[in-house]
Amino acid sequence: MSRVWKWNRPVTVREVLEDLQKERSIAYTTVMTVLDNLHQKGWVRREAEGRAYRYEAVSTRAAYAAALMNDAWSQSDNPAAALVAFFGMMSEEQRQALSDAVRIVQGPETQEPTEPSESAEAREAATEPEQAEQPEQAEPTEGPPENPASAQGSGGR
Repeated sequence: MSRVWKWNRPVTVREVLEDLQKERSIAYTTVMTVLDNLHQKGWVRREAEGRAYRYEAVSTRAAYAAALMNDAWSQSDNPAAALVAFFGMMSEEQRQALSDAVRIVQGPETQEPTEPSESAEAREAATEPEQAEQPEQAEPTEGPPENPASAQGSGGR
């Protein structure tokens, strides 16, 4: 999949073979078999071109990575602890990227106020039963859109 993602366009077995042979010796039939297996698993789509096929990734590398993280997290018996451990492994750059991603997903209307006292008050108000029922205090219940890679199953990951 790395080679198919790297090219970022439909590729032939021959193109992938030539790219791989820059690093190691590999047979044409091996590359053909792997691409056929990826097609059968739904990871790539293919289109006939003469006597050969052109293969193209069904989802992006980012979508695949997100699906892997979601699968791992959902299988944890303590998701909060798994997240804490995961965040602890992150570099400062990765934590900044995570923070940026959370801001993007939340959107401007759901971001907390910048003053700490207002933020604490807003959190307390949202946890009180009578306040939580009010639309302006309710937490969003809709999750992120389904990841196209997650619908492919866990085979071959």
